[in-house]
Amino acid sequence: MKTSLRFASLALAALAALPAVAQEKVLNLYSARHYQTDEALYANFTKATGIKINRIEAGDEGLLERLQNEGANSPADVVLLVDAARLAKAQQMGLFQPVKSPELEARIPAHLRAPDGSWYAFSTRARVIVYNKASVKPQDADTYEELADPKNKGKVCTRSGAHPYQLSLAASMIEHLGEPKAEAWARGVVDNMARPPRGGDTDQVKAVATGECGIAVSNSYYVARMMRSDKPEDKDTMAKVGVLWPNQADRGTHLNVSGGAVAKSAKNRESAVKFLEYLASDEAQGYFANGNNEWPVVKSAVFKNPALEQMGSFKADPLPIAALLKNAAAAQRMMDRAGYK
Repeated sequence: MKTSLRFASLALAALAALPAVAQEKVLNLYSARHYQTDEALYANFTKATGIKINRIEAGDEGLLERLQNEGANSPADVVLLVDAARLAKAQQMGLFQPVKSPELEARIPAHLRAPDGSWYAFSTRARVIVYNKASVKPQDADTYEELADPKNKGKVCTRSGAHPYQLSLAASMIEHLGEPKAEAWARGVVDNMARPPRGGDTDQVKAVATGECGIAVSNSYYVARMMRSDKPEDKDTMAKVGVLWPNQADRGTHLNVSGGAVAKSAKNRESAVKFLEYLASDEAQGYFANGNNEWPVVKSAVFKNPALEQMGSFKADPLPIAALLKNAAAAQRMMDRAGYK
């Protein structure tokens, strides 16, 4: 018995003498971004910090529902969403926690982040107008207001009025025009439609090329993606359509964002803040531009994207993204009243 106890004591002493194994650093990421090029972002972050990323990808609505159902038990540390309207909904649901980071505040312009630091935009995309070169004059479609002008009766195509991309544009119209005039605009767009809203932004561009529509709206990165495509059908489509930066003579072109936040339930908060700060680095910002045809939010970021260069520079609407979030619910009600399906 004494011998057994002596061996047991020696074994415990040997274990105690072993170096402590550091707990693995992890980050649990809930992401609505589903772009293959983002893989490099995650890999480089892990390489630079040693923090392993566990990722769950789903649509914005699915992620928000999951976060709400999980409540305080959610393992999520960071949430990435791809539209201002979704950021607004998540913030209203109380799913984010404020982050005060001097680095994020220094690198991300104030109009592209929440005043209280509850979310930050990391890339922007413009809502451009595409038109059929054979049937529409560019001067007849170079503002969002002209989508509702009677001269474009039977020419307009868009995706669903309930989609966040359309709701964010509607929210900006409310801010600039006031709700009564914005609602009149929405009704005018409905009156001018060539067909009921359906499909995604790429479908709208293709419909313009075939002549089903004369005018449509699309996020810029869908257009840039088709411009960079080697597929003959995409080349043929882009040869038939023109791309306009709306409202260059006044407020500028509407911008939407892809943004991120620290989840309210975050258990790995330090890692979460490091990840958001990494997304604001010049390296990560270059991936947004080169990989997914989005514009960086950090002015010092360098990128080489032939499609974005071909599209040229433009005047962007400086409207704070927080204003879009403020008007998100009103925009949905307005679109419903206007019969914008």
